Amino acid sequence: MNVSEQELRYLELLAKRYPSIQKASTEIINLKAILSLPKGTEHFLSDLHGEYEAFTHLLNSASGVIKKRINEIFKDSLRDSEKNSLATLIYYPEEKTRWVMRRETDLDEWYKLTLHRLIKVCRSVSSKYTRSKVRKTLPKDFAYVIEELLHEDENELNKQHYYDGIIDTIISTGRAREFIIELCILIRKLTIDRLHIVGDIFDRGPHPDLIIETLMLYKDVDIQWGNHDVVWMGAAMGSLPLIATLLRVAARYDNLSTVEDAYGVNLLPLATFAMQVYKDDPCTQFQPKLSGEREYRTDEIQMVAQMHKAISIIQFKLEGQLIKRRPEFKMDDRLLLEHIDYEKGTIRMGRKVYPLLDTYFPTIDPVQPYQLTVQEQEVMERLRNSFQKSQKIQRHVKYLLNKGSMYLKFNSNLLYHGCIPMTPEGEFKKVKIEGSYYAGKALLDKFDEIIRQCYYYKQNTGEDSVGIDYMYYLWPGPDSPLFGKTKMATFERYFIADKETHIEEKNPYFTLRDQEELSIKILNEFSLDHEHSRIVNGHVPVKFKKGEDPVKGNGRMIVIDGGLAKAYQPETGIAGYTLIYNSYGLMLAAHEPFESKQKAIELEKDIISDLRTLEKTSVRKRVGDTDIGVHLRKEIKELEDLLVAYRKGYLKEENGNE
Repeated sequence: MNVSEQELRYLELLAKRYPSIQKASTEIINLKAILSLPKGTEHFLSDLHGEYEAFTHLLNSASGVIKKRINEIFKDSLRDSEKNSLATLIYYPEEKTRWVMRRETDLDEWYKLTLHRLIKVCRSVSSKYTRSKVRKTLPKDFAYVIEELLHEDENELNKQHYYDGIIDTIISTGRAREFIIELCILIRKLTIDRLHIVGDIFDRGPHPDLIIETLMLYKDVDIQWGNHDVVWMGAAMGSLPLIATLLRVAARYDNLSTVEDAYGVNLLPLATFAMQVYKDDPCTQFQPKLSGEREYRTDEIQMVAQMHKAISIIQFKLEGQLIKRRPEFKMDDRLLLEHIDYEKGTIRMGRKVYPLLDTYFPTIDPVQPYQLTVQEQEVMERLRNSFQKSQKIQRHVKYLLNKGSMYLKFNSNLLYHGCIPMTPEGEFKKVKIEGSYYAGKALLDKFDEIIRQCYYYKQNTGEDSVGIDYMYYLWPGPDSPLFGKTKMATFERYFIADKETHIEEKNPYFTLRDQEELSIKILNEFSLDHEHSRIVNGHVPVKFKKGEDPVKGNGRMIVIDGGLAKAYQPETGIAGYTLIYNSYGLMLAAHEPFESKQKAIELEKDIISDLRTLEKTSVRKRVGDTDIGVHLRKEIKELEDLLVAYRKGYLKEENGNE
């Protein structure tokens, strides 16, 4: 072994962690043992759209994996009702134990029976990990006891009394409920090794904030940004068009309380302005889509409609200003306010003239239609100040930056939210950004770079980056990889009855992805072996009820947006797809709508999930077959080099001998 000066400096640094041959050798043994363990289970979810309850249930149930494991462990030894009860307990231990305590006549007996069953499940899900990894996951208060129970054989005669004694003591000391709760949480943590969120945490549903707070509790999470996520990220950075877009979508789906109550953004300036300017306007086209989960007063609905219209007009103005200063965006077809005949109440689009469904525009100057009024400008500045001062928004956006990216390559799979822009001929579309052209992987890399630069430039200077307009472009831009359509027909849906004008033509990618050749081309572009890799895609809901298959391109691409958001479910016919990738293969789960957390606890109603095996390996995948395995082998090689350096005298051991 010839050691260069640079290599020796690195080995000297490594020697600080492993100062002896014994310590380096022990670590090599540990790492090689880990390579032989079964691959950890990955859980893929997409397009969560603020649906916190459904998201939580999918997370807690691991998309049906926990129920499947319970069935495998107990087979015919438990009735279906007992299996359902055990599964519900694992999903919602705090709520379920409270519910049981109010109804169970012999609580100690229930505790004993339940603890024995939970230990069996916990043993099963922890069996693929090293004791060290399990130990790091154990709850502090019960770590020693759980470790003893996991690694003792309850059927061994010499240990049976010891095992039963531990459980009896847990019950007699009044700690059974707390122990059960921690055990259930541990089972959930050990069932899923890594969580992938393939875009769109925000909008439509009421609680994206709670989804992010939940994700923050998980160690191994990655996020591929969706177009709705980028709206919130850009709004947090101070983009006025994206602040207006965010609030328009929130008003449309009656989620302004998310912005105001959950994130502390002051919406009073907008509400006051809207009620003054549109006080005599019925705002018929701007009535919010009500969730039906609470009672509404007529005046409440009207106020939201007024705010909805006010912010929509402001959005169209701000977009017009941006499009005019960015001709390279090629979005002149979205400059619609200048084509309105304000006297006749019509709009010219191309060669056609359409009557407008709403003709009341008190804030638009026909001569300068994109100019904000003094009041509108003041409202937007106050809103921007509120967004930038919201600690919760800023904390969540920083989390999205740290955990997120435009795409991810992980364990031979390629994950991205929207699309890879293509030409009709099946070539990667070249998109001009700041004077240079980008396509395929380079395009996604460039947008990733722009988003990060925008964020850190704002943090360091307090000023907007020159790239902030591209944050907006990612939302409705004709060649945006997060949008994937030629236009966003927002104005048309509000103001024009003819549904032909509402059509948003999709990028050729969405037609071509049915062909295996496209997936192969994309996987090769991202330097992945197309024989053994897949694409996991979200963004466009799969219309299950019309017979659409989420598996595209002869199995090379899997689209997992199936309509978790309630707003999409009438169109899709289901309530989302999720993907499970474990050591035995790949399973796609199609889910029926989630009724409620209360029914799950009290009636033990699970989400009905249809598990479809996409791939089953004859030889179980090991850690050594994964990306982690690649890193571990590199560490092993470096440690082996350290051993040689010790034995040849290049380095001295700090303590101990071979």
